[in-house]
Amino acid sequence: MTRSILALMLLVACSGEGEDPADGGADGGADGGALVAASEGWHPGVVGIVAGRLKERFNRPACAVAIERTGEGKLVGKGSGRSVKGFDLGAAVIAARQEGLLLGGGGHPMAAGFTVAPERIDDFRRFLAGRMAAAGEGGSIDLAPRLELDGALSIHGANMALVDALAKLAPFGAGNPEPRFALTDVRVARADVVGKNHVRCILSSPSGGRLKAVAFRALDEDLGQLLLNSGGVNLHVAGTLRADRWQGREEAQMFIEDAARAG
Repeated sequence: MTRSILALMLLVACSGEGEDPADGGADGGADGGALVAASEGWHPGVVGIVAGRLKERFNRPACAVAIERTGEGKLVGKGSGRSVKGFDLGAAVIAARQEGLLLGGGGHPMAAGFTVAPERIDDFRRFLAGRMAAAGEGGSIDLAPRLELDGALSIHGANMALVDALAKLAPFGAGNPEPRFALTDVRVARADVVGKNHVRCILSSPSGGRLKAVAFRALDEDLGQLLLNSGGVNLHVAGTLRADRWQGREEAQMFIEDAARAG
């Protein structure tokens, strides 16, 4: 993650008294609706990444807006948004554009892009809050964190044959999510920190199988601390499987998204 992305996330997640924007206390998301963060000096090329990270972190629709000056000297915000299941962000952006809140924009249910005059950002935030409230009353949106699984595997079953079979289902995206699996009753045989904040580990099973795994950007999260300090207890681990290719060798590896103590 670049320093600009990290700074943006810290601003949204820890502004003011360090309140959680999902509770309505930070700059990113008043009204208990979507998170909308904006500022001058942010690079337009990273707003999509940031919106995705914020959506993952707070489990609600999130938009990031980079405000920059045009050649004519006017300020304009270039934004990107990512949504959650049950809230059509693309339709919301189109509706906001039709209401005159945005200069332009469009998208699909899970992602959108838009341009906005800086003085209309608060209006856009309130508009999204209203759309979210209506969707919530209709029962279509659920902000409770959920992790959908496609099945449970043993470590022996998490092999390259399965990885190769899954690769045939690509490309993955909003309409074709990457399959996610759970490994039950496994232990962390070894764990350490790689890079600045990633946690890699070796998972083992009672039958002797082993599997390489990594949890990205997890060091400062509960997930990373659990993997580093599991104390030999059994865990249930969820994530996706991909090939790890290095120096002519390849083996299956899990990209861990969540974990919990078993039992």
